Amino acid sequence: MIAPLPVTIDAGVAVLTLEQPGKPVVVLDHELIQRLDHTLRALRSHPQWNSIVGLVLASASERVFVAGADLNAIQSLDDAALHKYLAYASEVFALLSNLPFPTAAAINGAALGGGLELAMHCDALIGAPTPVRDGQPKPYPIGLPEAGLSICPGWGGTCLLPARMNPAEAVRRTAQGKPLTSDEAVTSGLFDAVAPSVGELLATAKTWVKTRASKGRIERDGAPLRHAGRQSVAKATIAAFDTVRGEVIATEPGRAVAEAVNAGLTKGWKACLEVEQRELVRLRRTPAGKAAIEAFFAKSKK
Repeated sequence: MIAPLPVTIDAGVAVLTLEQPGKPVVVLDHELIQRLDHTLRALRSHPQWNSIVGLVLASASERVFVAGADLNAIQSLDDAALHKYLAYASEVFALLSNLPFPTAAAINGAALGGGLELAMHCDALIGAPTPVRDGQPKPYPIGLPEAGLSICPGWGGTCLLPARMNPAEAVRRTAQGKPLTSDEAVTSGLFDAVAPSVGELLATAKTWVKTRASKGRIERDGAPLRHAGRQSVAKATIAAFDTVRGEVIATEPGRAVAEAVNAGLTKGWKACLEVEQRELVRLRRTPAGKAAIEAFFAKSKK
């Protein structure tokens, strides 16, 4: 039996918390995605469903929102199984982006790869300020590091990130696998709001969704892109993409990113996903992809 994820509802705002008891950080493995699927579907039958005005997606991890996708699955599944895994998660993430009320991800720490892609299926990203430990600022990373492993995003990140910050910089960083620091995320405008402190993160996210709800209904069209100014975002991304295309296609992961962005701009959201997932399945089998993922696991065991 699939255990649901924790959900609390207070003053019309649901807080859904991603958790993996017994694990040091939250990782998007198949079990967690199944639990998210079950929880989002069950939410519509909740006794308070009709009173919900917004939802906040949070993490039970103290220092990480979501560390990323399950690299074990990406490394070990055969092609058909990996395609199925990626497609299933896309369907689950779509349940989040198609909720009939505003949503916000409460980013309390590192949000990488699939973790950021999941968060970007929400209407807003609400960031915690850069923490200070032992008197020193300790920025946390937020971004799409897949190209650093000689692969590419698989859940729409190539098209989602350019809609939330300077599109040329977003495409460039995705092609390089270079995340932003939390401070850079603030200055780039990636966060829709920043909490005064980590302790006030949930309250800030709740305020955001309630304020957005007060402005009226959000029209959904099946694509988890910014709903306000969609055409202007697309135009800006097209112009920016043309300026960096030659730069990003210098590497194989960069070419995959460029193809996915182009597909999203010319054919739509589903085309972007199709290219990403096809290229991710292919790239993880290349010598560079195999070596990079194996090196990652070897380093993590030290």
